[in-house]
Amino acid sequence: MNKLTISLSPHIHSGGSINRCMWNVVIAMMPALAVALWTFGLPALWVTLVSVTSCLLAEWVITKYMFHRPSTLANGSALITGILLAFNLPSILPWWMVVIGAIVAIGIGKMSFGGLGCNIWNPALVGRVFLLLSFPAAMTTWPSGVESGYDAATGASQQADASSGATLLTHLNNGETSFADYNFLDMAIGQMNGSLGEVGGLAILIGLLYLLITKTITWHIPVSVIASAAFFSWVLGGNPVLDIFAGGLLLGAVFMATDYVTSPMTHKGQLVFGFMIGCITIIIRRFGAYPEGMSFAILLMNSFVPLINRYCKPAIFGEKERRKMA
Repeated sequence: MNKLTISLSPHIHSGGSINRCMWNVVIAMMPALAVALWTFGLPALWVTLVSVTSCLLAEWVITKYMFHRPSTLANGSALITGILLAFNLPSILPWWMVVIGAIVAIGIGKMSFGGLGCNIWNPALVGRVFLLLSFPAAMTTWPSGVESGYDAATGASQQADASSGATLLTHLNNGETSFADYNFLDMAIGQMNGSLGEVGGLAILIGLLYLLITKTITWHIPVSVIASAAFFSWVLGGNPVLDIFAGGLLLGAVFMATDYVTSPMTHKGQLVFGFMIGCITIIIRRFGAYPEGMSFAILLMNSFVPLINRYCKPAIFGEKERRKMA
């Protein structure tokens, strides 16, 4: 006798999984990480290792001894948080500050809400903003990348550490420099002051291309963030290209605003979400106390995601046909 088996939807599996999506993101971040290591050298590697190790250890301890659950490290989410946190830090940040940021990111930003899939805000940005408010001097002193040259006599490349200081956005907001003072190619390949993850603009775009090809994310959030920021930069008299490549806008648009848990579910909601992030970022850059506003813009819009999901719902299957017949 045949039996009718009843189960909840979905009934057709796409073949995707949490682990596959998370590890695709890790792969997509490798070009930007490579640029950071090339630009800042061993200090960048040290900050990244400390951040990743601290995030993995914090999640393992909380999962095992507080939640009494099996380890979730294999899904790669804690690894992503560790890399993203490192991407938002200067390479000269003391190791103990990195550890504090990692504990806050995992312990408060993620696990306090119940773990993966339950957090309201992007964990890496929670850790970054906590460090920025707690240690503003250390978090706003950025080392510039290595200045590479070529010795024609020996045929060898030369590298010398440049002095540390403020970022390009800080100089621009203070009226100390202009876009004409900077070479766009140098900006795109990391020859400027900044955090580990914001100096490799072209590398981040390569990562975006990989995420789109593998269908890990859709274009709606990153494109709407970049387009909105470029538009408001132009409206407020800035240079859109400079605002996109100078600072953490590309990093945030590609790897942090697209976080599955803290972004809207529908494409319409994602466009609204990205548009507002770009708008708020430029407003903070122009009128706020901080030269960079990407972290605050993403965290603010993370808070509005439930509201966006409520008003940007997907169409009910067959609803248009039903209305036509009515």
